[in-house]
Amino acid sequence: MTNPIVHFEIMGKDAIALQKFYADTFGWKLAPPVAEMGDYSLYDNEGQGIGGGLGAGDPRVTVYIQVDDPQAYLDKAVAAGATVLMPVMFVMEGVTIAMFADPEGNGIGLLQALPA
Repeated sequence: MTNPIVHFEIMGKDAIALQKFYADTFGWKLAPPVAEMGDYSLYDNEGQGIGGGLGAGDPRVTVYIQVDDPQAYLDKAVAAGATVLMPVMFVMEGVTIAMFADPEGNGIGLLQALPA
C-alpha cells in the first residue's frame, strides 16, 4: 500500500487523565508518560492495528500518513488547498513529521520513519 496511515494521536488538556480513560475503558497498555514531550505516552498495539500516542495539547485526534519525503507531500497538500499547521521537523532520531489542515480543516500528519 502506498502511503498508509501508520500512527494516531489523541491529545487533551490533561494527558494523564486521558491516558487513564483509554486504559480503563479499553484495556490499552500505555508506556510511561514522557514529561519533556507533554506527558506523551505511546500505545502498545500488541501487533494489531496501528500504533499511536496520547499526550497533552489542544484536544484533537490526528492520523499520520507514512511518506518518504514529508516536505514534498506537505508542498503537494498545500498546492491542493491545505494549510500548514506544523512545518517539517525532526522529533527523534530517524523520525520526521509535519502537519497540515485539509480543505475541510481536519488535521493530518505526515510521518517519515527511517529504518533502524
